[in-house]
Amino acid sequence: MDHPSATVDEDGLIGSTPAIAAVREAIARLAPNPFTILIYGETGAGKELVARALHRKSPRRDGPFIAVNCAALVDSLLEAELFGIEDRAATGVQGRPGKFELADRGTLFLDEVADLSGRAQVALLRVLEDHTIERVGGHRSRRVDTRVIVATNRLLEDLVERRQFRDDLFYRLTGIDIWLPSLRERPADIPALVAHFLQLHGDQERTVLPAVMEVFCRYPWPGNVRELERVVQRCLTAAPDADIGLDALPQRLSSRQHRPHVTPLVDPSLRACAVRHVQAVLQECQGDKGLACRRLGITYRTLRNYLGVVATRARLA
Repeated sequence: MDHPSATVDEDGLIGSTPAIAAVREAIARLAPNPFTILIYGETGAGKELVARALHRKSPRRDGPFIAVNCAALVDSLLEAELFGIEDRAATGVQGRPGKFELADRGTLFLDEVADLSGRAQVALLRVLEDHTIERVGGHRSRRVDTRVIVATNRLLEDLVERRQFRDDLFYRLTGIDIWLPSLRERPADIPALVAHFLQLHGDQERTVLPAVMEVFCRYPWPGNVRELERVVQRCLTAAPDADIGLDALPQRLSSRQHRPHVTPLVDPSLRACAVRHVQAVLQECQGDKGLACRRLGITYRTLRNYLGVVATRARLA
C-alpha cells in the first residue's frame, strides 16, 4: 500500500486536515506577541510540540525553552523548582536558580497546569502579574523577562466551578487559547502520521497493509499521536522483515477488526473521511455549529464548506 507523504511543516506538525491547519494558523498569529498562551489538548496530542513551535516563531527564538510538567512536581519542592533557592536556605542546600530564571529572555512551558496545588497557583499568579520572583530563603525580588505558555488536558472552567482552580488565575490565563484537536477528531491525518513514523523508526521500504490502515483510522486513539507512534514502533518490531499486517497489531487494536461495525469505507479518500468526521462531531454537539467548530478547531466558514459537500452529494444521489 502506498502511503501519503507526511505533510510536515517546519515545526514538526503533521497533517493537512482543517483541524490541524487551524492550529498552524493560530501559531503563526499568536507567536509574535508576548502574552501568556493557554493550550488545551488531551494527553499525547502534542501540546509541547505546539509550545515549541510558538517559541521558534517568536522574537524569543534564540532564548531558552524550558518545559516543566506540573503534575510531576512535588508541592513541597515546587517553589524551589520554579523560583530557585538561596544558599543555606536549609541544611546542606546549595543555591540554584529556578525554571523562571533559567527561561529568562525565553519561554517557560508549564504543562498540566490544572494539577498545580492551591499554593502553587497563588505563586504563579503573582509572577504573571508583576514579573518578579523571589528565591526560597531569599529576601530580594528578581525581575524576569519570561514568556509563559501553559497547557492542560482538563477544562479549567469546570475546575473553577468545582473550586479546584482559582478563578483569578483562570482569568489571567484564559482568553488567548489554542485548542489542539485529538487524533480521533482528525482521522484523515492518520495515514500521513503513520508514514512519518515509518520513516522515523523504520525505513521507506516498509508498508502498512490496507486492512491495518483501516483499523488505524477507526480506532479512537485515547493516547492520541503518542499512542499511534508507539503502536507503529510495536508493528515494526513484530514484523521486522515483511509488510505490516493485522498479526503485527497489539491485541487491543487487532480485536476491533472482528467487530460488526468495522466495515469497508464506501469512499476512503481523505476528503470523504473528513466530511464524515465533521458530520459525526456535529451530531455529538446536537447540531450546535459553534460548539462543533470549537471541537474541530475550524472556522464556521470551513464547517459550512464541509456541510455543503454533504448537501451536494445528497442532491446528486
